[in-house]
Parts: sequence; structure tokens; C-alpha cells
Amino acid sequence: MTASDVNRGPAGPDDGAVGRTPAGGDGPADRKRPSQRPYNHPAAGWGAARSVGRVLVKEHAFVDGPRAVFRMNHENGGFDCPGCAWPDDIKGLKLDICENGIKHVTWEMTPKRVGADFFARHTVAELSTWSDFALEDQGRLTEPVVYDAVRDRYAPISWPDAFALIGRELRGLDSPNEAAFYTSGRLGNEATFLYQLMAREFGTNNLPDCSNMCHEASGRALQAALGTGKGTADLADWEAADALFIMGVNAASNAPRMLTALADAYRRGAQIVHVNPLIEAAATRTIVPHDMTDMALFKPTPTSTLNIQVRVGGDMAFLRGVAKAVLEESAHDPKALDHEFIGRYTFGFEDYRALCEATSWEQLEEQSGVPRADILKAARIYSASDRTLVSWCLGITQHEHGVDTVREIVNVLLLRGNLGREGAGPSPVRGHSNVQGNRTCGIDHRPTPDFLDRLADACGIDPPREHGLDTVRTIEAMNEGRVKVFLGMGGNFALAAPDTAYTAQGLRRCALTVHVSTKLNRSHLVHGGKALILPCLGRTEKDHQRRGIQGTTVEDSMSMVHLSVGMKKPASPHLLSEPAVIAGIARATLPGSRTPWESYIEDYDRIRDTMARVLLGFEDFNRRVRLPLGFRIRQPARELAFLTPSGRAEFSAAGLPDAPPPGDVIVLQTMRSHDQWNTTVYSDNDRYRGVRDIRTLILMNGEDMRARGIATGDLVDITATARDGSRRHLKRYRAIEYSMPRGCAAGYMPEMNVLVAASDYSRQSDQPLMKNIKVRVAPSPQQ
Repeated sequence: MTASDVNRGPAGPDDGAVGRTPAGGDGPADRKRPSQRPYNHPAAGWGAARSVGRVLVKEHAFVDGPRAVFRMNHENGGFDCPGCAWPDDIKGLKLDICENGIKHVTWEMTPKRVGADFFARHTVAELSTWSDFALEDQGRLTEPVVYDAVRDRYAPISWPDAFALIGRELRGLDSPNEAAFYTSGRLGNEATFLYQLMAREFGTNNLPDCSNMCHEASGRALQAALGTGKGTADLADWEAADALFIMGVNAASNAPRMLTALADAYRRGAQIVHVNPLIEAAATRTIVPHDMTDMALFKPTPTSTLNIQVRVGGDMAFLRGVAKAVLEESAHDPKALDHEFIGRYTFGFEDYRALCEATSWEQLEEQSGVPRADILKAARIYSASDRTLVSWCLGITQHEHGVDTVREIVNVLLLRGNLGREGAGPSPVRGHSNVQGNRTCGIDHRPTPDFLDRLADACGIDPPREHGLDTVRTIEAMNEGRVKVFLGMGGNFALAAPDTAYTAQGLRRCALTVHVSTKLNRSHLVHGGKALILPCLGRTEKDHQRRGIQGTTVEDSMSMVHLSVGMKKPASPHLLSEPAVIAGIARATLPGSRTPWESYIEDYDRIRDTMARVLLGFEDFNRRVRLPLGFRIRQPARELAFLTPSGRAEFSAAGLPDAPPPGDVIVLQTMRSHDQWNTTVYSDNDRYRGVRDIRTLILMNGEDMRARGIATGDLVDITATARDGSRRHLKRYRAIEYSMPRGCAAGYMPEMNVLVAASDYSRQSDQPLMKNIKVRVAPSPQQ
């Protein structure tokens, strides 16, 4: 297969729907002259304040914007930010918000509307030529629409008719496994539970979700090592830790409220080690906007005591080096290891010790890209700390060896007993607002027999027992004709997934695609033979049902569950809540179902009563979720109860991956800009990296650029070679010199998702290798 075959995708009237405009990418493409210069200001602070002001003006949110600021992430009637999953403050902070959270909320509260008149004016073929920014910038969807193939337009359809269409298509399948039910991380717990219940009563475990692309490796690693698929630390542990290791995360953009925890840690004398190929803004200094005195005095607080620039994919070797140093120290200092903890609570230590001893420092330096002296600096910080917490994000997980790397994090923590006590433990940073809650509440293509037994007992259904399809397998099955109906609850699947053209081809081959959304996006234009767009309420909006205004619950990154209640009038009287949409589909698909779908929607307390019977840790759900701050789901590993085969925390002894690229190959990682949330792009700027007015760029090491005859600002062609030998291209991207190790590069998703072949996924986690793309970069023939 040639590179052009891969990039072009199928022929058809909307062939350009997944195309890329070299001058613009997925942002607004204002055609201004692009630039990049180092950002030397503190993270957040007045830069964030000015950005918020511009956002409020742009979205005309002069009344609702300030109201939202004082309602977002507040208990007792507030709503949960639809952005990241960082936990809410536990001490009653009145401004527990961030710049990007306000962007997400005002994006949702826009006064712009997309209704029948809009679709009457624009064909799908025309909309397919628009940028992704332009599509979402049209505003909120106001009524359900169905695709009219004759006119190549979406047209209004009533809710009952939309539900009936879905029901007919699903009932007409030869097997329930010919349908896939995708979930985005914004879906609340109650809707999540109903969604998986509907899919399993229908007869399938095909429940792909965004976690399949993000933290699947974390869940599998923690489950194997500790018997829990989640981190054990909570926000109180962050406040008590002596040392924080922050790995593979751009916190200032992707979890900005972490800046408060980092600043507080520095002020109390904690050590903060950032491990990342790029030195991001959160690894420098910050002015936290709710610290009014610091804002007035322009007084920044450092957020790092050591920055380690590891090569892309070299984190595991770095961690192994820290472990080796600690083990070597234990030869003359018995206190370097927690021997009592290791002997009482762990399994496999001697094998791990032998592996570390057999790994040379030369190998560790080569594989990590970090000099031995710097590894030893980090190891000394770890050894000197009584309580250490390690946090990580997608820079760790989106690799072939993501599971092994997360297990190596656990290995290092176990050496000094950093588990089951205050200020210590593993703490993965989840991305989307309720992505962890989705998995907790049943969105899992590999459900456990125990969960299915409880679901069967509580709901009176006979759920399927065979494993279903995850995201990668769903894309493959759509292309092969084995999945014929795709239903997406939120998100923008066509752009979030790898191998953009192949994913789009799969969606087009479906008999029916259904997307439940708040705004128009690319996935609506890459549709099946029949297609529906179903608009739903946003997180900020009041959810009126027969028994009054309803609240939904979410689970944050640290297993806290709390209630979220919208504050404003819905964007349209024709919007339904996500639970109501699911219940309508379920009743139309399963007309004989004994599940009380209609009763559930009248009062979400009834959903929660059923959830309490199915989900471990949700006992007495309705009472506990109304407590101040909600409740934390019990973590057995936090209490040193390990649900593993050995009954102990298990060391792993995996070999190191070969991280350095061969020859002239560079390892490219995709990333988000600061003015972006997942596939939603707010502008072409990336303030903390000093980038303005461009997204079609590649950040490169200066020596790598000079070796290829490339200067900053030059146009380059990027070629990715997949495992199967196929090649994918991006042409005429701007190369920008940036501080990172040799052999490494970075660029923005979703534009660069076209470079990730569908076959390039981790054999450990099935995650697409979004942070480990093997590419060659060369000057474009025409500058």
C-alpha cells in the first residue's frame, strides 16, 4: 500500500471530510503570520486572567460567565467542570476554577445556535470543507436531525421517530455484537450506568470508550500490581507528601488546578520532580489566580525543584535507574528500603532486585536519555523522602510498554513502602471530567464475572459474558463490516481515534451512525448510510424531569464522587438529558424490557438506588452523595488489602523496551495545545509554548534539525512508517526548534492522528501509540 493510498481514504462525495489544510489544521486558521518565542511568565497568573476576560467577551458571557465562575466545582448545588477530572478543593475554596475550565463552560454556554435553518442552508459536502473550529463555532445543536441522502443534508426529526429509527436498525441486526456503543468521558455516572445496562440487555459488551485511548494501560497495570484499577492517593495525600514525582503530563494546560497543589507543596518544603521530554509551564513557576496577594504583587511560586528531560518512551528506564540507585544505597544504608513493608506486603521483590542489579548504568542512560548523575539526583530526592507520591498521565501510557512503565512506578513506590499511608501512593491524572466514573459504572468491554453477576441480580437481565470490542477493535470491525451500527455518547470519535482516514472509512461503512452531542463536529459529517445527530443538555444546564430538577454524579481522578446540578436554562426546549436519550433508545430497541426506563428518568434517585446494588463502594449512594464533598469510593489497596493472585502488592520484572530510534528516525509524540480541550480547538495559539497562529507544526531538537538541513520556520514533510510497513504523510508543516532530547519531536493532535496507523497499538493495553510514532522529517521541496 502506498502512502497516498493510506492518506487519501475512500473516494466519495465527502472525501474531504477528514482532510487537512496545511496552512490551517483544525483551528480557526486566521492566516496571520505564525510565530514562536519562549514564554517566560509564570503559569496561570495574569496571563490566565487576561485569557479569561477575552473568552467572556468573545462568547458574550457577561452574566452567565461570572455566575458560572462562582458555581463551578462547588458543592451544595454547584456543577462539575466539564473539563478535566482534577478533584475539587476539600477546604471550601470559593474560586476552585481555572482558565481552561472557564473556556469549556463558556464554549458550552454560547448564545449561538444550530437548528433546522442552518442545516437547510448547508450540505454535508459543504460542511466537510470547513475547519473543525468553524463547525463547533456555529453553536449549540437545538433539535434532533436525520441525514437525508437525496439532499445531502441533515433535516429535523422528532424524538419518537429518531428513537424508532434506532430501534429498528438495532433489532434488525443479525447479532447484537454488530453494534458498538462508544462513550466519551463527559457522560455522568447515571447515564453511564443506563448506557451499559441498555447495551448488555440488548446483548453485547461492545462498549469502547475514550479510556481505551488514554489510561487503559494505567488501569491494567494497577489492577495487576495492586488489585485495583485506580490510583490510591487522594488530594489530602498531595497536601502531605514530602516528594512529588510528576511524569508525562502538561499540568498547566491539561489539569491546571494541579498548580495549586504544586505551589502549596513547594511552600511547605516538598521536593517536586518533573519528568517529561519537554519542560512545560507547570514545571517552572506559577501565580495561582485565587491567591489575591500574589496576583497583586506579581509574586510567582516555583513549582519544581528538579526537571528531568527524559527521551520519549524512556520513562521506564529512568524509573529503573531510580530503583537501581535505591537498591545500591541499601547495601550500606539499610533504611534505604522498607524491609518490613516489602516482607509483609509484597511479592516478587528478589526477582526485581536481581533484574535491577543486572541492568547496567550504561543501558539505563542510553534508554532513558538521562545522564546517570541526573538519575541519581532524582533517586536521592526519593530516598530522602518519607512520603512520596507519583503522578502521571498520557506521556507514560500511550506507548507499547505503557503497562510495564506504570508497573515500574509501582515497583519504585513499593521499595520504600509508599503505599497505604498518608502522603504516598500512585496518582494517575485522568483527562476528561468523568472518564474514571465511566469505567466504575460499567463501561468496560472486559467486564468481570462478579460485576455481571451483580448486574444480573439487581436488574433482572442475562448479560453477555464474552468480551466485547474496545476502540481499536471497533474501528477494525466497522471497516470489515462486522459492526454495522455505531452509537457515540459525546466526543468526536472520528478525530479522537487513530488513523483518521481509516476510522472515517469505518464509520462510512456503517448502516447507521448516531451521535449524542452538544455541538456540531467532524464525526457528524463522516456518517453511515443512515445517520442521526441527537442534541443533549450540557453540564451547566438545568435538567428538568417529572420529579423536579435532577442532579447527576461524577467521579474525579482520586475516586471522589459528588453531585453536579446545572444552573441555567437549556439552550433549546427540544434538548433531552443524556439519561433520557438513552432511555428513549432503550425502550424503542427493547420494547418488551422490564427495566423501568421511564421511571428512572422521572427521578435519578431511582437510578442511583439500582447502582447502589450493583457497584461496589456505592452503598447508600443517594445519602452519601449529598454529604459535603460527596464520598470517596473505598480503595482496598489503600488499606493494604491487595486483590491480586498472591494477596500482596506484586513487583513486576519486565525487560526494558528499546527506546532510542534507529538511524534517522525520530520518535514523535502528539499533544494538546493550551487553547484546546481534546479535539475541541479554541484558537491557533499555544501560550505556554510561545506559539501563535499555527497548529501545523513540529517541535524538534535543534541538533536533529541541523543534521537534516532544517532551520526554524522551514517547511518540512513528515513520514510515519507503521508496523505493517505502510507509510503516512503530513506535508508542509513548520519546524520549530524546541528544548527536548535528541531523537524526539512533538506536534498537535488531532491533526497528527493521521500518522498513527490503526495497527500501531500497544499489545499490552490496546492503546494507540499516540506518544510513540516513528517518523522521518525532511525539508519540503518547496519552501
